[in-house]
Amino acid sequence: MLQQISITDFTNSAGKVQNIDVCFQLFGRKLGEAPVILVNHALTGNAQVCGSGGWWSDIVGHGASIDTDHYSILCINIPGNGILKNDEENFHHYKEFTLKDIARIQLSVLEHLNITELFAIIGASIGGALAWQLAALKPDLALHVIPIATDLKSTDWLLANCKIQDRILNNSENPLEDARMHAMTFYRTPQSLSSKFRNEKDETTNSFKVENWLEHHGSKLRSRFSLSSYKLMNHLLTTINISNDSKSAIEVAAQVKGHIHMITIDTDLFFLAEENWNTYVELSLFKNNVSIHEIKSIHGHDAFLIETDQVAKFIEPIFQQKNYTNENNKSRSVWAG
Repeated sequence: MLQQISITDFTNSAGKVQNIDVCFQLFGRKLGEAPVILVNHALTGNAQVCGSGGWWSDIVGHGASIDTDHYSILCINIPGNGILKNDEENFHHYKEFTLKDIARIQLSVLEHLNITELFAIIGASIGGALAWQLAALKPDLALHVIPIATDLKSTDWLLANCKIQDRILNNSENPLEDARMHAMTFYRTPQSLSSKFRNEKDETTNSFKVENWLEHHGSKLRSRFSLSSYKLMNHLLTTINISNDSKSAIEVAAQVKGHIHMITIDTDLFFLAEENWNTYVELSLFKNNVSIHEIKSIHGHDAFLIETDQVAKFIEPIFQQKNYTNENNKSRSVWAG
């Protein structure tokens, strides 16, 4: 069930003060009965992480890698992603906000729910970047931080693609459809599209199947997403950076207390695997409890949604603990009370 709270007098990075309405969903065990896992959604996702229509139900659910029988699962809608009708009004000046602001809002939600510690934070794409940012702001927040198909900074390549997206969103006659079609070309790979469509045409329309696929994704997004929401989410990608005035991103990441489990994708054209491996190597010089796994796939960035068997194999060892009945169990400290 979708729940809502209001964060009053929130000051964003531009200094503007306003009330922010936030929606979230809880799945699995009741708060206070089990360790809590925060799952962050990707750019066009939402808090419906599992169950009917859940975007990651292969990973989160009854008997899944993140088992709702053994954990309390929290998923928070990134404010401004279009779930609430007043999002467009609140986030019209979308460039006033940064991903750090969103992380601060999420911390306020955790405080409202009396959650002081988490068993894990997990997310992919911008949701993974948000996991990095939460851990940077509160280094002792989670025992496990699991950023998937993402980075702790916006690279020049990411900034370039987001700039093109922004130009499309502000200048096209069909901004949502056109921006989404452009985005799909770097969410996948040439090999992925060749494997799926084989240069074939649709006999009914006499157009290439890949063209129909792009148009389908454009129309689908337009039917459920607002223009202001897409502008905000695209802008937030450009603000990924956990560094601060005195420390580099690596130095900040080194202060995170929990184990960082990075998961990259070998063919990701959005958040490059090479960048993730470089981060791992640099961070390993300062932090012992950091690891990295690599998804092997022809499907590029979207592999975190497609190659769920590989994702499950990497994360299942983290979530094996099943005994939560003992009040003296050390994991009791990461329950919500």
